[in-house]
Amino acid sequence: MPAQTPEQCDELLGQYLGAGNVDACLTLDEPQASVVQQDGKSASGTAAIREFFKAFAAARPKLSANIINVAKAGDDLALVYNDWSAELAGSDGSPRTISGKALEVVRRQRDGTWLFAIDIPYARG
Repeated sequence: MPAQTPEQCDELLGQYLGAGNVDACLTLDEPQASVVQQDGKSASGTAAIREFFKAFAAARPKLSANIINVAKAGDDLALVYNDWSAELAGSDGSPRTISGKALEVVRRQRDGTWLFAIDIPYARG
């Protein structure tokens, strides 16, 4: 299912990660998209983003998006402020919660759907 709004990119990402479906996660990214990891390094392009999501999706997180704001530039570009959290099992199997304050650049495609261009999950400390 493609995202019909900028906000829906996060909603679908949460569903796909929770199902452990990395391939579905990748359908939400432009081919040259970048995800900036917590250490500041970028995972750019489909292959690198696949690796970034593998371990996270394997934990089957319950991701909750809390969209704070969507700032649009025209009809085709948006900056999404997302205060997210995820519940997942830690390396020892015990429950763990992680969270971040993301900035996400999403772009409307020619078919009217929206895709991530840049995702910075820990952008706003």
